[in-house]
Amino acid sequence: MAEGNRGNDGGPGADGPVTAEEDSGSGGHPWSNWAITLATLLAPTTFIGALLLYFGFAYTGALYAHFGVDAATLGFSTQDYALRSAGALYVPAGVALTVALVAVLVYYAARALGARSGRLPPGGRFAPYLLSVCGLVLFALGMLGGLGVWDAGAMDTPLLLGSGLVLVVYGRALFFKLSGADYPVARERLALALVAALVGLSSFWAVHAYAKQHGDDDARYLARNLWLRPAVTVDTTERLHLPPRQVRETVLPATDQPQRFRYRYEGLRLLAEVNGRMFLIPENWSETGGSVLVIPAGNAVRVAFRTD
Repeated sequence: MAEGNRGNDGGPGADGPVTAEEDSGSGGHPWSNWAITLATLLAPTTFIGALLLYFGFAYTGALYAHFGVDAATLGFSTQDYALRSAGALYVPAGVALTVALVAVLVYYAARALGARSGRLPPGGRFAPYLLSVCGLVLFALGMLGGLGVWDAGAMDTPLLLGSGLVLVVYGRALFFKLSGADYPVARERLALALVAALVGLSSFWAVHAYAKQHGDDDARYLARNLWLRPAVTVDTTERLHLPPRQVRETVLPATDQPQRFRYRYEGLRLLAEVNGRMFLIPENWSETGGSVLVIPAGNAVRVAFRTD
């Protein structure tokens, strides 16, 4: 009687023994599930934000280095770097997200097929092996390119390394799902952590190469089309002694009224304006002998802008 009453009271005898998974999921530490979910959501966001910032820094550095200006002297903020990277990443980010979406759909389709034994399409069992073999080939090509065995481009090596590792892991995951098993398994978690680190390193490597190439391309285009930048006229109290072939200097005529500004310089374009400093570039700037004028905003200069 006592044992029967104790079972009806909801004790251990009522529904059988409680497993460790049920105990960890329903009692004790409910915040742990929220922490795992939050970390899952924030980790990709943090990684993408870091890529945007890194891209913006590399892109800005390559852009202004073409004009002989070190990006560190500009003093851009973190927000400036992130904003400068957004426009150039639309196409590669869209392609990467589309590929990821297709991969997720195939993954869930494989899981559904794995739940049905014996109903796989012809050759379906060989697809994971084919993906893994292709991944190994791409990874090997990336290693050989990094070692200089073949003439790999700036983005070839990191893209081959990263995509190769992703294909190997993706093929492994599809194999487990087609078999109806869960992935990852405990014995492979360390290897997956190392793969994730290598893929992250390859991503930053590829982003750096792409950003430098994109920044240099934009700089060359801007150098050929400086009329796209605002025209600037600068009045100063003292002569600047700029190259006469690059900037037009005019001595302002004397007037009855006292006038502080005595010299006018024209033929300049605004390259950048950061933290109260203007970086001005001559309209006929060239890579050989071209110069950039840095003027601090203050009472010693008078600046006028115009658009063509």
